[in-house]
Amino acid sequence: MSSLQIGPHSVQPPVVLAPMAGITNAPFRTLCREFSGGKGLFVSEMITTRALVERNEKTMQLIHFDASEKPRSIQLYGVDPDTVGKAVRMIAEENLADHIDLNFGCPVPKVTRKGGGSALPYKRNLLRSILREAVGNAGSLPVTIKMRKGIDDDHMTYLDAGRIAVEEGVTAVALHGRTAAQHYGGTADWEAIARLKEHVGAVSDIPVLGNGDIWSADDALRMMRETGCDGVVVGRGCLGRPWLFGDLVAAFEGREEDYARPTMKEVAEVMVRHATLLGEWLGDEARGVIDFRKHVAWYTKGFSVGSEMRRKLAVSSSLAELADHLAELDLDQPWPAGADGPRGRTSGRNKVVLPDGWLDDPYDCADVGADAELDTSGG
Repeated sequence: MSSLQIGPHSVQPPVVLAPMAGITNAPFRTLCREFSGGKGLFVSEMITTRALVERNEKTMQLIHFDASEKPRSIQLYGVDPDTVGKAVRMIAEENLADHIDLNFGCPVPKVTRKGGGSALPYKRNLLRSILREAVGNAGSLPVTIKMRKGIDDDHMTYLDAGRIAVEEGVTAVALHGRTAAQHYGGTADWEAIARLKEHVGAVSDIPVLGNGDIWSADDALRMMRETGCDGVVVGRGCLGRPWLFGDLVAAFEGREEDYARPTMKEVAEVMVRHATLLGEWLGDEARGVIDFRKHVAWYTKGFSVGSEMRRKLAVSSSLAELADHLAELDLDQPWPAGADGPRGRTSGRNKVVLPDGWLDDPYDCADVGADAELDTSGG
């Protein structure tokens, strides 16, 4: 079975859970890890460097890892080299994580409007400064980056960003095969992943990971086959499907016959477990069930549930109420055909919101204001 080397960490199979705001918290990572038998790499929600340095209460909870999480992986979002450097040094010195990933892929307007996320790599010198501070302060911790192709079709950045990452000592590069303008619409460009692999491979042997439109374990195998990438990053494909990580392990071990095809009863049991874990993590059962509501439509996609029952499930406020509603379903329903398709956000955007004059010069010394640092983590 292939393995992926992230600094000193061997990730087998070469599968990474993408950070998703409000989704990939400790309870969800626990579920995914249980299905994978602990194999793979599971990254935290996005952590804002300023909030981390200031020890924001919510942020400090988000960087809490279960004792069984090895390696502990944190994704940071930052736009100021100095603050990024301080945050990375804090993680290294206080032993808060074993791996740091930097977010240069977020397409959300509140992030790009300030020059962050997927807008930032356009400013080549700023990107280099951030990577230099991160790698220089990380000690023995590996630093990786996740990015998009660029801002739009006229402002591609991924090849330059890949070269800069190699030059600054980044350990691995992940590419989501969409531009910021595409948001989550259209089809991911896997050819761009292949081009990045070729481009980076010409000067370095660091791994290149592919991301975008992996809805099943077979998609992951196909991406690696078609692009030559060294591993895959799975985001929306695991929404309501934490057992996908078990499928991915089976796929890379050549055991396709072991793919999960859960019945409605088995899915219902996972739903209750997910909500229970959230309640334990938040220290409040009702808050856990309320936080779980957003997952209901993803878990039940493809099953015969009915709009009224979906509504009831989505307003449940206790574990007992959630379990009672689930018990009313036809729990003998087999795994539905076509249930592996797209979930989560699929909309596209035509225009990326950017700071005034951002596109004027990719090499000017962009001064991104302090307000570009989000004041809270997790998106």
